[in-house]
Amino acid sequence: MKPKFGVVVFPGSNCDHDGYYAVKKVLNYDAEFLWHKENDLKNADVVLLPGGFSYGDYLRTGSIARFSPIMDSVIKFAQKGGVVIGICNGFQILLEAGLLPGVMIQNQSLKFVCKDIYLKRVNNNSLFTSHLEKELLKIPIAHGDGNYFADSDTLKKIEDNDQIAFKYCSSDGEESDKFNPNGSVRNIAGVLNKEKNVLGMMPHPERACDPLLSKTDGQGIFISIAESILK
Repeated sequence: MKPKFGVVVFPGSNCDHDGYYAVKKVLNYDAEFLWHKENDLKNADVVLLPGGFSYGDYLRTGSIARFSPIMDSVIKFAQKGGVVIGICNGFQILLEAGLLPGVMIQNQSLKFVCKDIYLKRVNNNSLFTSHLEKELLKIPIAHGDGNYFADSDTLKKIEDNDQIAFKYCSSDGEESDKFNPNGSVRNIAGVLNKEKNVLGMMPHPERACDPLLSKTDGQGIFISIAESILK
């Protein structure tokens, strides 16, 4: 039995095919595209909201995509315990939809950043991280609005509830401002919801899956999802 990934396509998505290719062609799971104007999740076990510039990122990143018909189904799916992962713009959409705490603002440098970075796994027990073979991952980022922010009360809640999935760090796991590519508060790179079935992350694990690219650290996140579902 294979888990099925539903990859949502918004106007302006540009990483939907990357996500589909990673889970379908590289990892050999079932996958199907989900059009933003539809409501049917097509029996997906996992919904993937991809990176890109949904609706041109007008108003705020993810703020228009949040009202797409497909998102009504995604929200209900998540509220019932369905597994959802939002990557880059997908993370921004999850924040706008209220499925994750906090907000996303412009990079501290005011510049688009595209490079490989290191991530430290903070939560070891979530369905997205429990089967990772490494504590540190090298994964690409590509964003202009990846500066995660939350007020002090929200930060305390997500820390107390172990909702921080990943943090930016050095190749040795050191956390400091110089290894933070966008200014995110407390070096946060990925956040879980309280129930731990929804993950938003700015780095692109789907771009670090194919051995042909000499980057495979992203595989572990999708493998963790699959293994957790198939338990």
